[in-house]
Amino acid sequence: MNTGPPRLILVRHGETEWSLDGFTGRTDIPLTQLGESQIKSKAIYLVGDGKLIDTVNLNIVLISPRRRAHDTFHLLTGHLPQAPNHVITELVREWDYGDYEGLKLHEIRAKQPAWSIWKDGCPNGESAEEMTSRVDCVIGDVREYHRKWKEEGQGTRDVVIVAHGHFNRCLIARWIGLPLTEGAKLTVEPGGIAVLSYSHNSLQEPALNALNLNAF
Repeated sequence: MNTGPPRLILVRHGETEWSLDGFTGRTDIPLTQLGESQIKSKAIYLVGDGKLIDTVNLNIVLISPRRRAHDTFHLLTGHLPQAPNHVITELVREWDYGDYEGLKLHEIRAKQPAWSIWKDGCPNGESAEEMTSRVDCVIGDVREYHRKWKEEGQGTRDVVIVAHGHFNRCLIARWIGLPLTEGAKLTVEPGGIAVLSYSHNSLQEPALNALNLNAF
């Protein structure tokens, strides 16, 4: 039923070969076999009538263009009669790691010992300031969907984003009004789901309701 406060449901893609310790931004690697099977096995418990992601409540799904994200979306929704309304957009792609694409943290620290992505960004990739700007743009779009539903009765209450680890951590921090650097204190597991909404059903009080639901 289309009741309750509006929500943003964030899904991180399932496991890939690099999801544990490699920096995967632009590289279009697939889910592992385990990542595929774990998502598919839980899909019927997560998506459908009366489930966490209920198509009755679903306004739109925003999906990163990377294969690991849209494969996750199709595995989650493949049992439905038809795919929910969705858009593939670069706005929700992973942080562009530039020269650090594909490297592991210890390899980066060997080059730049004090490096922190949250402060330093990535050479020839995205800076922390650029990432903040992009995430804030997405948040603005989502809150406009929510405002139109709540104040004008347009659409439905839920937005879903299927994206990536660093992107989701950045978005959660910014959603609740924290600087991007606070994303370092959040863990977003492969296949994990976060629920963002509003305290007291007020669009002026954004809140984090849940983190790493059904992490695979």
